[in-house]
Amino acid sequence: MKISIITATYNRASTIVRAISSVRSQTYDNVQLVIIDGGSTDKTIELIKPLMSTTDIVCSEQDFGIYDALNKGINISNGEIIAFLHSDDFYIDEEVVHNVIKLFKDDEVDIVYGDVSFFKGNNPKKVTRIYHSNELSQRNLAWGKMPAHPAMFIRRKVYTKVGNFKIDYQIAADYEFLCRLVKDSEFKVKRLSKVLVCMQSGGASTKGIESFFLQNREVYRALRENGIYTNYFMLFSRYFSKLRQFIMS
Repeated sequence: MKISIITATYNRASTIVRAISSVRSQTYDNVQLVIIDGGSTDKTIELIKPLMSTTDIVCSEQDFGIYDALNKGINISNGEIIAFLHSDDFYIDEEVVHNVIKLFKDDEVDIVYGDVSFFKGNNPKKVTRIYHSNELSQRNLAWGKMPAHPAMFIRRKVYTKVGNFKIDYQIAADYEFLCRLVKDSEFKVKRLSKVLVCMQSGGASTKGIESFFLQNREVYRALRENGIYTNYFMLFSRYFSKLRQFIMS
């Protein structure tokens, strides 16, 4: 089966080759790369073109933000499985897609996800923390806990049924999408208990106090819009848990 890996990018000449190279190194070969560029003015597109194959897609035009770009990628790609790889990130090894596809050979499996590691600056060897993806459930989402979205692989039919991302969210449209998704008990989910993606710190959701409050406001809104009860105490409690784990370590 074909997997479409979608990367939204804008002026990422410094990291885009690393991201694409991690896809090109995968041992599983039925992979379609879909690059949605927001109209970069640096050398991003120039660096991308030599790395593309005939089945890949490059679209460079202005958009309405990252979720609009990801929606474009979903709509113009044609893989049965869809994944997202940010332009600053990369797969941890060359077997990631192979290991994921093995689980999708069970026709009833709709979603596969794993863990991510965060690294500091431009030094992938300097791992700052491992994010262990929580079980995908209404209860966990209500408490602000979700699987790592960059380490999620989802069948296209799920997007057909649930819909794409809402572009009026700035940094939590993936959370809102999962809120819609968990209300359908028919989807079968599998978890790989291993790191799949290495993520560079400093993304839209980790840029400081302003993004911290924006993210939590949007998460709260996403839950309430989808009829999942929560409150800010529940959402903020996950940070106390992380702090306790840090102190104990």
